[in-house]
Amino acid sequence: MWTLLRGARFRGIKFRRQVVLGPFIVDFYCAALRLVVEVDGEIHATPTQQRLDENRDHHLRELGLRVLRFRNEEVLGEPETVLSRLHQWLRGALPGRP
Repeated sequence: MWTLLRGARFRGIKFRRQVVLGPFIVDFYCAALRLVVEVDGEIHATPTQQRLDENRDHHLRELGLRVLRFRNEEVLGEPETVLSRLHQWLRGALPGRP
């Protein structure tokens, strides 16, 4: 994922990786958009981890952040789909931006 986002490669938007936000370390963060991007491995499919992720996302949203999650398989196997979903999110979040 970092290969897709680093150096403002995604639409000129700057992301940082492994950023501390409150009590959490998020995978990727764009301060300008207040957007957190998380990449989830297999462990995130377990009921316990899903509850933890829901609590984490809730806390991040309380900080005024938006959270997008992708599975490892998507990032590794379908990076163009991941970028398309990010682009769709961007269009919805920032109307008027191509």
